[in-house]
Amino acid sequence: MGVLPESEPQPEIAGQKLGFDARVPNNGYRWWYLDAFSDDGKAALTIIVFIGSVFSPYYFSARRRSKGNPENFCSVNAILYGPDRRRWALTERGAGDLQRGQDRIVIGPSRVDQKDESRFVFQINEMCNPWPSRIKGQIELSVPALGQKSFALDPGGLHRWWPAAPAGRVTVTMQRPDISWEGAAYLDCNAGVVPLEQTFRNWHWQRSAAEAGEGHIHYDATLLNGDRRFLGLGYGPDMSCSELSNPGEDTAMVATPLWRAQRRCRTVTGQARVKQTLEESPFYARSVVELDTGLGPRKVMHESLHLDRFTRPWMQMMLPVRMPRRPLHRP
Repeated sequence: MGVLPESEPQPEIAGQKLGFDARVPNNGYRWWYLDAFSDDGKAALTIIVFIGSVFSPYYFSARRRSKGNPENFCSVNAILYGPDRRRWALTERGAGDLQRGQDRIVIGPSRVDQKDESRFVFQINEMCNPWPSRIKGQIELSVPALGQKSFALDPGGLHRWWPAAPAGRVTVTMQRPDISWEGAAYLDCNAGVVPLEQTFRNWHWQRSAAEAGEGHIHYDATLLNGDRRFLGLGYGPDMSCSELSNPGEDTAMVATPLWRAQRRCRTVTGQARVKQTLEESPFYARSVVELDTGLGPRKVMHESLHLDRFTRPWMQMMLPVRMPRRPLHRP
């Protein structure tokens, strides 16, 4: 388990605002996560905005030197899938490139604005790596409402997760590459007062694409002491979430093709098919999975995180290749 810092455990993080101006303690983190599928099934995206970038080798090293100021380790992870190819960007920036207020966060050349309680605009301007090309454009997210409850991911309440909008709609208008589409989206927020690797050994997360305004979300985590923690939620059209009395069967899926990382999910039938591996690294995988969630066959966004691999020295040496750190951005 993680060691409680001087601050209190993470408070309730849900509300009418996404909390862009919330305090993030030293060695802690806060991130906002958006994913979406296009209506025609040919494209998808993931955007993650980090304060205290949890997968940063630079932040990992700084924490060990007692210099873990999260505002000095911020990033925007922007990924576009299809229709022609994948584009992936993750550049880390320091505190001089961070601006934030109640309704906005700016990291380098990218920003997110909360226009009102149900509309958000992501302005993305990031350089892909390791092969340079640019991701530039706008993603507008509309949601019916924001959910008003967050959930502890560990017994001590050091890590909280807020399914802010399990179902929404995006309008994607990119200049680089020149693409546009609309589709179904998902938005959440995670916050913690200690590093993930001080509490968790691994976790598997999944969310079903909403149909008829309802769906399921699951977190399955293994703590450092080997204990398992399960959280299964059902959500409705008003974005309210309630815990499922039966989270389903813990089901093993095929390991990732290159790094052989374990993937597990929750099913009704005990059967699941990995339709596509979107991201694969030694410690992280994002996949599109087809399974029966109890609401009928669904397409599911799934991730597996192996923090015992993330902390290994060889992994820390590899990460800067995919996650460069840049000096102060000048418009």
